[in-house]
Amino acid sequence: MSGSGRPLLEVKNLTRVLPLEVPVTLVKDVSLSIDPGQFISITGPSGSGKSSLLYLLGLLDRPTEGEIIIDGLETSKLSGRKLSSIRLGRLGFVFQFHFLLAEFTILDNVMIPMRKLGKWPENEQEGRAVSLLKDLGLGDHLHKVPSQLSGGQRQRVAIARAVSNEPLVILADEPTGNLDTKNSKIVHDIFRDLVDKKKTTVVMVTHDLDLASKTDRRIHLVDGKIASGN
Repeated sequence: MSGSGRPLLEVKNLTRVLPLEVPVTLVKDVSLSIDPGQFISITGPSGSGKSSLLYLLGLLDRPTEGEIIIDGLETSKLSGRKLSSIRLGRLGFVFQFHFLLAEFTILDNVMIPMRKLGKWPENEQEGRAVSLLKDLGLGDHLHKVPSQLSGGQRQRVAIARAVSNEPLVILADEPTGNLDTKNSKIVHDIFRDLVDKKKTTVVMVTHDLDLASKTDRRIHLVDGKIASGN
C-alpha cells in the first residue's frame, strides 16, 4: 500500500478512441482519484464504457489521450515490458469468466503468478497458495482441476490467484455476472475483507446495483463519461 498520502490510482483526462473508419469513443475525458484501501464500484448502462475504463486502469489497453498514474508512476508512455511488470506485481485481475487453466490443479493455478514474479522461493509460493485457498474455503480441493469445482468455487480460485502477489489494486470486471445470489454475496464479502483487513484497493465493474450500494464509493458512467461519483 502506498504510504505517501498520495492517491494510489489516478487518471487525468483519460480518453480511448477506437480508430475505425467511423471512430468509436469508449472513454471520454475521465479524471478520477482513488485512495489506498477503497472499495470502488463502476456502474452504468450497457455500452457506457465500464469495462473499457477498467481495462485502461489495469494497463491492458493504452489510452488515446490522458494519464494513468499508479502509486506515483505515470504509465501511459511506458514500454510493453514495463507495463507487464506492473500488472504482474502491482495489479490483480478478476473477470466474469474465471480463465483458470483447465489442465492445472487449482493450487497450480494460484501459484502461476507467483512463479512469474519470483518474489518468493518455490516452497514459500506453495505455502502461500495453500493458505489463500484455505482462507477462501477451498482447502479440501487443492488438487482438483477447475472442471471439478462449481462456478462459485472457481471464482474464488480466481480471486486467490488475483491476490497471490499481494497487489496494490484488484480490478474486477463483472466478477459476479455468472453467479447466483448466494455466491455473489460470497465474492462481495471476500472483496470487503480484502479492503478492510488487508487494505487492498478493489475497483469492481458491476451491473448489480445492490452490490454497488455496499461499496465505499460508486462511479457511474454514461456514454464513456463520469455522470456521478467522481
